[in-house]
Amino acid sequence: MTISRRGLLGASAALGLLSACGSNTGRDDGGSGDGPKLSQWYHQYGEQGTEQAVKKYAAAYKKANVTVQWRPGNYDEQTAAALLTDSGPDVFEANGPSLDQIQGKQVADLTELFDGVKDDFNPAVLAPKTYDGRIWGIPQVIDMQMLYYRKSLLADAGVQPPKTLDELVDAAKKLTTKKTKGLFLGNDGGAGVLGGTPLHAAGLELVTADGKVGFDDPAAARALGKIHQLYADKSLLLGAPADWSDPSAFVQGLTAMQWSGLWALPTVQKELGDDFGVLPFPKDGAAGKPSVPVGAYAAAVSTRSKHQQAGKDFLKWLWIDSTERQEDFALAYGFHIPARISLAKKAEKLRKGAAADAVRYTTEYGHAEPLLWTPASRSAYQDALSRIIKDGANPDDELKKVVRKVSAELGRVKKTS
Repeated sequence: MTISRRGLLGASAALGLLSACGSNTGRDDGGSGDGPKLSQWYHQYGEQGTEQAVKKYAAAYKKANVTVQWRPGNYDEQTAAALLTDSGPDVFEANGPSLDQIQGKQVADLTELFDGVKDDFNPAVLAPKTYDGRIWGIPQVIDMQMLYYRKSLLADAGVQPPKTLDELVDAAKKLTTKKTKGLFLGNDGGAGVLGGTPLHAAGLELVTADGKVGFDDPAAARALGKIHQLYADKSLLLGAPADWSDPSAFVQGLTAMQWSGLWALPTVQKELGDDFGVLPFPKDGAAGKPSVPVGAYAAAVSTRSKHQQAGKDFLKWLWIDSTERQEDFALAYGFHIPARISLAKKAEKLRKGAAADAVRYTTEYGHAEPLLWTPASRSAYQDALSRIIKDGANPDDELKKVVRKVSAELGRVKKTS
């Protein structure tokens, strides 16, 4: 199974079977540097050239002998199991690190590596890597989601690009014809991909800064009710040949608007030229604001490593000091935003058109799932969102149940901290 960087933004991505970690850490071969031997793990990207790139970076480092392992299968579960043993990686890529890994003292504190540069990292993706005032992972690149719209189809229908959720509902209805649906949020109607995005659009949060439920508010039910209205109006494209992460439905004219990711932009641009624009998820209500979900894999150091300081030195060299490699990793093998604000601003591929808009939206409106948003909370919310959108379940009733479950889960997390 190959996994793209976009996978970390799929809020309800299904977990596969645990793959055997094995005892081969790769510490005894590969690499070209002097000094301690370090094993570095990455998940298997779907983007051509990425594996060769990270091996090239490792070979360029001369203060340690770094060997890269490319890990197919369910990487998150592989890593979680390996961190409990002495046969795991020294440094590794993490869709996190997770709260359990931080609380379990399985990952090293990397706060000192950010001296003088912390403010240059996008705060939306740095926040989930921060716990108890300390930083536990270095964000590598940013993936983000946004709304694509077809300029010509909106113009023909006399529709302006929607700036509010109400306008999005109205626009999707007006744009729906016998041949084209108004909006594509995924083949499940948006339950799988939207996550907390509509809540942020209503000015709310999944978890507050003080660790409480952030959506125990009537505005949450109103926002999710409008997502159901899209489904009830039959404005949503369902059963497309490919799901939301693939722009094919949009470029083939099956939908006038589609929720997808920045990674889709080169394909859209190649197929449609200038006949498209991009927007954040529209705000809802007087307290609302545009909403842009972001995510970032991080580089972390295992506390099981016998060479923790050497691992920290390597990650600082690669993900903080080596800005050319960071830009290369973000934009030479796919289409992503560097985690450093200064790099995102100067990258040539991100300075014009829709790409520049995407960078601006990410900087101004970006939000990531908070560290305290555990799998149990996510599952409870996603199940309720599905019932609201597709079954027309009462949003108030569904959210009350979710609030109770999430409150209990947050209480459990705090007791273990």
